[in-house]
Amino acid sequence: MAAERKKNFNRMVGDRIRVAREASGLSQKQLSDLLGFKDRQTLSSIETGQRKITSEELLSLIRVLKKDLDFFTDPFRLVGEGIFSWRSQASPAELETFEEMARGWIAVYRTLGEDLGETFNPLVPQLGLTIRSSFEEAWSAAERLNQSWGLGPRPAAILPGIVEKQLDILVLHVDMRGVPISGAACHLPEFNTILINRREREGRRAFDFAHELFHILTWASMPPAHVDTGNPTGTKAKRIELLANNFAGALLMPRDAVVEQWNQRGKKEIHNWIKLTAEEFSVTAIALFNRLRALNLIPLTERASVDESRLTWTGRFPVESKLPPLFSEKYVRRVRKALDKGLISERRAADLLGLMTEEMSELMETYGLGPKAGKASADGA
Repeated sequence: MAAERKKNFNRMVGDRIRVAREASGLSQKQLSDLLGFKDRQTLSSIETGQRKITSEELLSLIRVLKKDLDFFTDPFRLVGEGIFSWRSQASPAELETFEEMARGWIAVYRTLGEDLGETFNPLVPQLGLTIRSSFEEAWSAAERLNQSWGLGPRPAAILPGIVEKQLDILVLHVDMRGVPISGAACHLPEFNTILINRREREGRRAFDFAHELFHILTWASMPPAHVDTGNPTGTKAKRIELLANNFAGALLMPRDAVVEQWNQRGKKEIHNWIKLTAEEFSVTAIALFNRLRALNLIPLTERASVDESRLTWTGRFPVESKLPPLFSEKYVRRVRKALDKGLISERRAADLLGLMTEEMSELMETYGLGPKAGKASADGA
């Protein structure tokens, strides 16, 4: 175990040297000359993890590449790893800052998992969809998932838990700290992550989750753009996002369930009916309206009378007591287990999660993982 950890550390440092070198626009020969190496092969061996870097060489790299020590040595960072796709209206600077935080949260989960000896699922299922797939094919894929996972007619509430269990995807409910971000997907070779802004209203959270799930399940055939502003410009990006929206709508609002609700509508006014029914599905009114249109349930004459501005959400964001807890039980349970085994201190864990130590204790209690529960869990493991 110790030898493997040392090997992994050397590889990590080497990878980060390569990332910093390439970001600086330097070839291996140019950097080797700056470091005083006799030949390029020495640097090549370091970058591939075959040769351990000395402390003197590392200090020279810090000076030449203008990076701090943690950039090269801190395992609780993702450097040159992790491909993100954000649903965001944030500025590039805001997004860059928040992405760095998200990288830290994900790195914590991965590193503690490795230290605990917990393996990651090597198989990541992919939907048989491409950019040339029709919207109907996206609906069918969603309906098949619904049936395979037994999601039922109202999937929104149970979908994140089912996805965690079935696909071993990490789901994180986080505070976006005032930055206009609704969600994101992150792809790593070991596992995938979906981040959701827990302070969004329930219907938006559910749709964002299903939308990001589509990206995870089609990453190989349709890698998403780094940022989805809601109005993609390129033809390819537009197509991918439209397919994602159609998949999300069909997954959260199964055809039979929507048809049944529509048939029971009677003569209820269309705007009020859509808003009330959307609450039953835990989606936004606009999402339900789009689903009704896709299924051709609203007669053309009535569809023309629908004022979409009356379906736009104008209420308040959920109060603190109704927010999903920070991160997820799966995530916090791993942190608790690492604390119990002495792999990380509580102060260090709190700092990595962006919490005060008191907040860290409260988070553990929220998931029923206080010190006593954690100790009992560790003893029984």
